[in-house]
Amino acid sequence: MTLLVTILAAVALIDGAVAATPQPSCDVPQSFLSSDYELTHAASEVKTRQHLTISVIGTGSSSLPGPDGVRFAYPAQLEQALQKDLPGITVKVTAHVAPRATTAEMAKGLEQILADDKPSLVIWQAGTADAISSVDQEEFHSSLDEGVSTIQNAGADVILMNMQYSPRTEAMMDVTNYADVMRFVAQQHSALLFDRLGIMRNWNDSGAFDLYTATKNYDMARRVHECIGRALAAQIIGTSHLDAMKMQTTR
Repeated sequence: MTLLVTILAAVALIDGAVAATPQPSCDVPQSFLSSDYELTHAASEVKTRQHLTISVIGTGSSSLPGPDGVRFAYPAQLEQALQKDLPGITVKVTAHVAPRATTAEMAKGLEQILADDKPSLVIWQAGTADAISSVDQEEFHSSLDEGVSTIQNAGADVILMNMQYSPRTEAMMDVTNYADVMRFVAQQHSALLFDRLGIMRNWNDSGAFDLYTATKNYDMARRVHECIGRALAAQIIGTSHLDAMKMQTTR
C-alpha cells in the first residue's frame, strides 16, 4: 500500500507540479508525430461539414486540479490549438475523465460516449492505472483491443495516448511493457499512437522541462498540458492532411 501511495503521489506531481523556471520552448521532433496511418474520418468531417468533433477519454493525467483545471488541461488546449490552426472550422473537444480507472473500466463506457458525442476522432489515454495496479498485460491488451474495435466500428478514428513520463516513478514502476502493448494494438488496428511517454522523456532530457523538480505551483503542469495539446493538434492536422488549412493562418 505504501508503494501505491508513493506512486500515486509522484504521478500527481507531474499533473500539478511546477519546475522552478518554466522553459519557453517545447518543440516536438517530427518523428514523434508522423505516422503511416491517416485520420480519414476526422478529415472527412472537416472537409464535408466544416466541423471536427473529438472525444478525449482518460484518467487523472488528462486533467488538472483546481477551479481552472479544465481550462488549462490538454483537452481544452487541444481545442484552442485546432481552432486557431483550422480557420473556419468548428472544433469541439469533449473530455471524459475517470481518475484511476483501468482500461477495462473505461472500455465499458465507450459505447455510451460514442452515442452521445458522435465523434469523428477519439483520443484514448490509457495505461497509467493499469501499470499502477499491475493489471495483467494480456488483460490490458484484450481490453484495449476490444475498445479500439468498438470505436472504429462506430465510424471514428483512434489515437491511443500512452502514459506520462516521470523520472520520480521510473525506478518504482516499469511502464515499458504497457507502452509496448499500446504501440502493438495501435499497429494492429492501423490507429495512431501519441507517444506522450517518449515526448515527455525527450522534454526532460533536453531540459525543456525539469520533470523531477516539483513545487506546489501549477505553472509547469499547465505548460506541459499546453504543449501536449499543441503537439496533439499538430499530429491531427498532419495525419488528416489538413496542412493546407493550417497554412492559411501563417501567410
